[in-house]
Amino acid sequence: MVSQEQRRRQLAREKFLRQQQRRTEARRKARLRNSVIASVLGVVVIGSVALYTTGVLKDDGDKKENASAEVTPSAAPTSKAPDPCAKPAAGSVAKLSWKKEPAMTIDTSAAYTLKLATTCGDIGIALKTSAAPHTVNSFDFLAGKGYFDHTKCHRLTTQGIYVLQCGDPQGTGMGGPGYTLPDENLKDKSLKKNIYPAGTVAMANTGAKHTGGSQFFLVYKDSPLRPSYTPFGTIDAAGMKVLNKIAAAGENTGGGDGAPNATVVINKATVSKS
Repeated sequence: MVSQEQRRRQLAREKFLRQQQRRTEARRKARLRNSVIASVLGVVVIGSVALYTTGVLKDDGDKKENASAEVTPSAAPTSKAPDPCAKPAAGSVAKLSWKKEPAMTIDTSAAYTLKLATTCGDIGIALKTSAAPHTVNSFDFLAGKGYFDHTKCHRLTTQGIYVLQCGDPQGTGMGGPGYTLPDENLKDKSLKKNIYPAGTVAMANTGAKHTGGSQFFLVYKDSPLRPSYTPFGTIDAAGMKVLNKIAAAGENTGGGDGAPNATVVINKATVSKS
């Protein structure tokens, strides 16, 4: 027979073995769970990078303009910085559209400036008329029709590239004037080593050639970009201060690409001949 002490020791050993088995199984499940989580995170990161690299600075117009939808990262919103801008002026966005590019009416040998009177301050832009005549002529036409008035600057990018995107009357990244423009000035001397320098104003597009419309972006910090976005203007010193103020307030996703936290509305856009 087994003594009471021997029986006690046997039961203790069996209990210990069961505990060890449970611990081993728990460790195995934990490793499996962590492996799955790591794999999912890897897919999310790779997917996010792919979306970012393929969706940079798209002018997402309607199907007629061969545009595709802009994808904005869906990170959880962070706490907003104080809004540094004023309330928009009274008025509403005009719903305007044209079937073809406007006829050339500007003097391509003259100097023109674009003034964006925004809720955050005035942004003055010297336009590159002779280098980008179609683009400048379009802005002169659209501004004269009040097309940009009361429109939101809908996108701020704060990682990888550093731009504020405007010019969409819908405020969604999907709007356009109904026509497209040819690419121009892609060999501008300011574009060196695939860098759009701070102070540049350039056209957004769908990623395909000659698909610019009305959306444009303002560069507040040197940004690495392929030279495929028409550079058509340079921001003045006062405008850069306004732009940096907007950038400092951040964007609403916390992911580096979303709507600006600042209330950026173009109250009035005006093109003037010097």
